[in-house]
Amino acid sequence: MSEFLTALATQGFLQSALAAGLLSSIGCGLIGPYVVVKRIAFIAGGIAHSVLGGMGAALYFGQSPLAGALVAAVVAALLIGWVRLRWRADEDTLIGALWAIGMAVGLLFIAKTPGYQTDLMSYLFGNILLVPAESLWFMAALDAVLLLLVLAWHRQFLAVAFDEEFARLRGIPVTFFYLLLLVMVAVTVVLLIQVVGLILVLALLTLPAAIAGHYVHSLGLMMLLATVIGSAVNLAGLALSYGPDLPAGPTIILGAGALYVASALLAGFLARQRARRAAGEGPSASG
Repeated sequence: MSEFLTALATQGFLQSALAAGLLSSIGCGLIGPYVVVKRIAFIAGGIAHSVLGGMGAALYFGQSPLAGALVAAVVAALLIGWVRLRWRADEDTLIGALWAIGMAVGLLFIAKTPGYQTDLMSYLFGNILLVPAESLWFMAALDAVLLLLVLAWHRQFLAVAFDEEFARLRGIPVTFFYLLLLVMVAVTVVLLIQVVGLILVLALLTLPAAIAGHYVHSLGLMMLLATVIGSAVNLAGLALSYGPDLPAGPTIILGAGALYVASALLAGFLARQRARRAAGEGPSASG
């Protein structure tokens, strides 16, 4: 750890990596709780894997892969959301199709793009140590957009996430806010692909929020705690991967996974303890 901290103070690429991890944690903290509460992790996975087609096409035509990823993610989110709202029975089929088609289209464009595309491979598997400064500004802008949307319409998103029928009865335009929520998920996916790659993006989007959900039940507190957990996991993953020269993205995900398992076991133990205390107090209270 001391070796990592010394390098962090002097090495610009590590400072950029830490900044990327913190910026991605903000997006995860804001949107991950909605994904967990709404149970749309499979939808988020479909969006994540469909972006490869956009990245491959953008690279083939000489554009930024991140711009192509953002366009593809938003289009996939809107398409999945529209089908879910209109033909719920076909939702899983469409997500699976977009998942496969996006990957296939991306691979075809990669094959036709001259040269070996190392940048695109880093988007597939993540390379937080090579995040350029312009990408950090891009991530910060996306975080700002997400934060503004959450602050502006948190109550509407909350109603749609927990009970769509109740939200309709309250006069909330559910279709608009549901599609907007999926677009925000798409933006978060683009935030994360530079850190852990689109292969692992779903874990970082959901695990910190799921861990936070073990201990708090307010969505606002869940967002705050998920952001803190995501930041800690990113920092720990960078530190653990630095000495042995391991890939940072998978190390971050393994850390998040281990923390989730430990948290689930602890939460289960605490729940059993509370149940035993409640059962013990029952007879004496009735007597």
